[in-house]
Amino acid sequence: MFFVLPECYAPLVYRPGEGWSYEPVGGGRWERTRAKDQLQVAQEAFAKKDYRLALKAARRVVKRWPYSDYAPEAQYLIGRCYEARHMDEKAFKEYQTLLEKYPKVDMYQEVIKRQFAIANRFLAGQWFRVLFGYIPLYPSMEKTCGLFEKIIKNGPYSQEGIQSQMNIGKAREKQKKWDDAVKAYEKAADRYHDYKQVAADALFNAGLALNKEAKKSDYDQSIAQKAINTFSDFITLNPEDPRVNEAREFIKLLKTEQARGSFNIAQYYESKKKWSGALVYYNDVIIKDPDSKYATIAREKIQSIKATQQKAAQHK
Repeated sequence: MFFVLPECYAPLVYRPGEGWSYEPVGGGRWERTRAKDQLQVAQEAFAKKDYRLALKAARRVVKRWPYSDYAPEAQYLIGRCYEARHMDEKAFKEYQTLLEKYPKVDMYQEVIKRQFAIANRFLAGQWFRVLFGYIPLYPSMEKTCGLFEKIIKNGPYSQEGIQSQMNIGKAREKQKKWDDAVKAYEKAADRYHDYKQVAADALFNAGLALNKEAKKSDYDQSIAQKAINTFSDFITLNPEDPRVNEAREFIKLLKTEQARGSFNIAQYYESKKKWSGALVYYNDVIIKDPDSKYATIAREKIQSIKATQQKAAQHK
């Protein structure tokens, strides 16, 4: 007596060096014996939006035929699959692997553009997926700066590389790390001084960052002065720029800011009845911004302090 066993399919298949993979029943095998054919499987799957199969097939090309002419395209497709699945951090990493492993690839500039788009999404507030690469946990300007740094390294004088240096400044501003933002903009102005518009934008943005920092520094007037110097340089180097009047207005406000700082110091000395110190700083208020409200009060304070000093001298 003969028994005919029904044909059985194993949906989970293990292959040495490749691990476990799912083989749908009746779906046919996806492996090919040539790199070209394997890449075609990946490309066709990607076109059908079967990103899991595309990823699996593309990885096999890179692993089995790393030095073939088809490996760079397969590595690129790996990044595309992750990007299509909204796993941007992994996509960026795979694109970076492509540029480092195959630096002469024809699609080099296209890859940098994709990396730049990913970094910009994180700059806009997209959350990084840290837990197992799937669960979004938090936005991070620190990590975002790291992505832009890689883009600069990949193509320092590409359009994306230049803008990445500027975007590092924007990311630092979002962190309220004004000093780091200024350094990023100053680096852009220095490195890309031959690119007139970029240098102008960088200088102006550095002035804006310094202006924001100055507002939080009541007793450190050097920051306000640095902002004034930066805006003055911007005006001198870019006299036809439409932002010149805005820069002049910022200088005026910063001088008032300096006057306010000196005024606060003068008040401190006055409260301690240290008249000489109070006079020095009230006079400084008038010098820095003679038309400000602080200067008006400072003149009155000077007269009052001098009158007090004269009375004290008379009673000696």
